[in-house]
Amino acid sequence: QVQLVESGGGLVQAGGSLTLSCVASRIIFSMNTVGWYRQAPGKLRELVALATSGGSTPYSDSVKGRFTISRDNAKSTLYLQMNSLTSEDTATYYCYASVSGRNYWGQGTEVTVSS
Repeated sequence: QVQLVESGGGLVQAGGSLTLSCVASRIIFSMNTVGWYRQAPGKLRELVALATSGGSTPYSDSVKGRFTISRDNAKSTLYLQMNSLTSEDTATYYCYASVSGRNYWGQGTEVTVSS
């Protein structure tokens, strides 16, 4: 079964930076669309950014210009570089993979931005 394991969350001050990582196993990483979603307390899970198998990287408007998604196919690892963080970015961040028409999720890593 596909496994996604996130790391890198934590507490950061507003204006600071943080990098999340997600290691995938049991998939051919390069052939699948992967990405990051987040869910703030009391809110629905929302898309942050995707890294498609075709090479495109769409972002949500709320993070465009501040966050950068990247993937290392050799290491089956997905990254999310987050800069200029605000309290609005406080959420649990989930790694996502679409594999053969099924969606898979990691366990989530918490990011808290203090103002």
